[in-house]
Amino acid sequence: MNRLLRLSSLVLALAATLALTGCSDDNDNPVAPVSQASVMVVHASPDAPAVDLLVDNTVQGTNLAYPSNTAYLGVNAGTRNVKVNVTGTTTTVINADLALTAGAHYTVFAADSVSQIAPVVVTDDLTMPASGKAHVRFVHLSPNAPAVDVAVTGGGVLFSNVAFKSAAAFLPVNAGTYDLEVRVAGTSTVALSVPGVTLQNGKIYTIFAKGFLGGSGAQALGAQIIANN
Repeated sequence: MNRLLRLSSLVLALAATLALTGCSDDNDNPVAPVSQASVMVVHASPDAPAVDLLVDNTVQGTNLAYPSNTAYLGVNAGTRNVKVNVTGTTTTVINADLALTAGAHYTVFAADSVSQIAPVVVTDDLTMPASGKAHVRFVHLSPNAPAVDVAVTGGGVLFSNVAFKSAAAFLPVNAGTYDLEVRVAGTSTVALSVPGVTLQNGKIYTIFAKGFLGGSGAQALGAQIIANN
């Protein structure tokens, strides 16, 4: 009987030890969170209706109208399927697989006229500007406009020879308010004046050309400014 009791005690002790070891392993190796990228979507197609955004067939945003943008959305890293549907319908105007890196930031522009709408994907460098500086970039999204230069009115060129669907890199500039003009590339011909652009200390901005050259109303040639941070 004593031998049986000792054996039972040994089995119970071993079981308890294994249970404690299992708990320790769980605590030392917690389930890792899913790595994500950040994605902003911009409706930049002048004649397209409002749209819904789906990521891997899950709705992430609804009724995004031209020329609005979403905030940055957390999206699982890896290859993700992104669809842009006409709001409230299953009519898909963009269907693209995007390779997203964990920790990276992206902007996806729905660009061009509605008959040729396509995604323009750019990587966003959100490095904090130095003290007294702002960062700004320019994206050309006017479907029928030629390549352009962007300059300070009466001053130097900030971005040169930017073609349709191209994005210039972020540029550090002194914080302040600027009058800008968009010129036909390589000339002094001003296609668009953009006065009173305020760039705040420590902020990051995207300016994109929108609308049609010669367009009217909501589809007129213009500029839209997005704060990226």
